[in-house]
Amino acid sequence: MNNNNYEAVSELPENFEELKKAANRTASWRDRLNAVNELGQLDIAPAIKLLQHVMAGDQVFQVREAAYRKLKQLGENVQMPAKNKGELFKGLNKILLRIKKSLPEGHTFEQFKEKLQKTRLDIYDTYEGDKGAEFDSWLQGIWEAPTRKQ
Repeated sequence: MNNNNYEAVSELPENFEELKKAANRTASWRDRLNAVNELGQLDIAPAIKLLQHVMAGDQVFQVREAAYRKLKQLGENVQMPAKNKGELFKGLNKILLRIKKSLPEGHTFEQFKEKLQKTRLDIYDTYEGDKGAEFDSWLQGIWEAPTRKQ
């Protein structure tokens, strides 16, 4: 029996697996951001590896930037991640148009926003994190755009 693996695992904080799950939780950029901040307090290889993964691949810039800052604080040689350009989800406009068309004529912006949140939380959450304070005005602009009659 090899005790080395057991010893390596026992060095991880009790909540490491929970933090790992939170760092990968696609439905909540806030959970990912909180996990990044907690992982940044752990100067251990698995936490650094996870922070590098988040910095390289998270869809929300705010989360990638937090991972970058934590890695810098831990003495890692990393480059600031690039800000997102373009659509974060392929076919976003079609998805949003489909949601808009599924609502009754005369629906409100709040109804549209609520339906998006219920049916595509992944999109809602990612863009809410990416757009920050501009999220509502961005989404309202899409909602107000004329729908082409087919």
